[in-house]
Amino acid sequence: MATDFWSSSHYKRWIVDRATLRQARSDDLQYVDNPEHLAFLNIFTANLISRLGKKLSLRQRVVATATVFFRRFYVKNSYCETDPFIVAAACCYVAAKAEESPVHIKNVVSEARALFSEYGIKTFPSDNSKLAEMEFYLVDELECDLTVFHPYRTLTTLVGKGAHAASQAEAGEAEDSPRYWGTGEGKLELSEPAIQTAWFIINDTYRSELCLLYPPHLIAIAAIYLTLVFNANTRATLQASTSATAAQHSQSDPARRSSRSSSSSSKKQAQPPDLIGWMAGLNVSMSLVATIAQEMIALYALWDRYNEDGGPDQARAAAAMAASLRGAQSHRGARTAKGSSTRSGSVPSGSGTGSNAETPESKDDGTPSEVVTPMFLVQLLLRMREARMADLAHPASGRPVAINKMLERTQAAG
Repeated sequence: MATDFWSSSHYKRWIVDRATLRQARSDDLQYVDNPEHLAFLNIFTANLISRLGKKLSLRQRVVATATVFFRRFYVKNSYCETDPFIVAAACCYVAAKAEESPVHIKNVVSEARALFSEYGIKTFPSDNSKLAEMEFYLVDELECDLTVFHPYRTLTTLVGKGAHAASQAEAGEAEDSPRYWGTGEGKLELSEPAIQTAWFIINDTYRSELCLLYPPHLIAIAAIYLTLVFNANTRATLQASTSATAAQHSQSDPARRSSRSSSSSSKKQAQPPDLIGWMAGLNVSMSLVATIAQEMIALYALWDRYNEDGGPDQARAAAAMAASLRGAQSHRGARTAKGSSTRSGSVPSGSGTGSNAETPESKDDGTPSEVVTPMFLVQLLLRMREARMADLAHPASGRPVAINKMLERTQAAG
């Protein structure tokens, strides 16, 4: 059922554990020098799908669904055995259909070819039938499970911006909003900038594998939790609420009259929202929420070392400059102003890693950290596929095997 997450295929079949993800990347790990590069591939592919979605004028929900389809596909497949570029295009095409915002296949092919050519990919097919064929392979790997739940709905519901505020009853429709939608009491009151920050944080989660590991409502709560910390206004409100609670506990009124006067005066004063009480009142595992928040902070630390604009030569130059200017705040500000990481804008560069965390310019031992670029990752994907094809063409058994499932089907049919 599309309206019940706990009865949906999303919950029953597509919430996996870390052991499943490690098994899914077992073949890819044989062809990379650093396992961290696979985490950079998650950022790169999500940015790629986002850019293609913007060219196709797709809504953010469609882009998020396409990213989830891409993640699900590679739970069962390896980067070294497939072409992630045609998979990304097929995910956008299928997601647009699933979210009832279809686009013509010709537009997808033309925009994908133009976008992928910027990364040096000249082998993307111009024939529409190739993408249509990939659509069937994709739906088959997804087991026809095209229903995806996103954290956006939970976010808008918890902060009072849900469908009830925007819905209007039709003529003759019975009034059931207090019964069905609730009275709205208990919702968190956040400013528009804070809600936008939480929305951007949810967008950033698709640069990782969190959508495969945790239910969407936990991701939304973790985004709100990070917003309370990162956003200046909510952080000030949180501090004011904490000090007000501490002051109430420390005060003791011996006289009954003074107690009445203090209570009446407290009613007149505007009390800040109890953010800590609201978080504690949620019927969720706060340990899981804290785990998701820690993974998001780790993602931002990794994202600081991803340079969307630079090529391989520029990455080496940036690493050399970081070694010479290590510890200089001006260099870090220049990188942030340049917008090299193309983050959604939720968290300032390096703000969530802490004062003792590793910076993108240097490691703990003083050596410069590696700056990864899209061109480096494209070359990595090509090398992985070439090495995998060579291994499969000349296996230890001496009998060549099919490179992937698509070729197996082609060989069986012909």
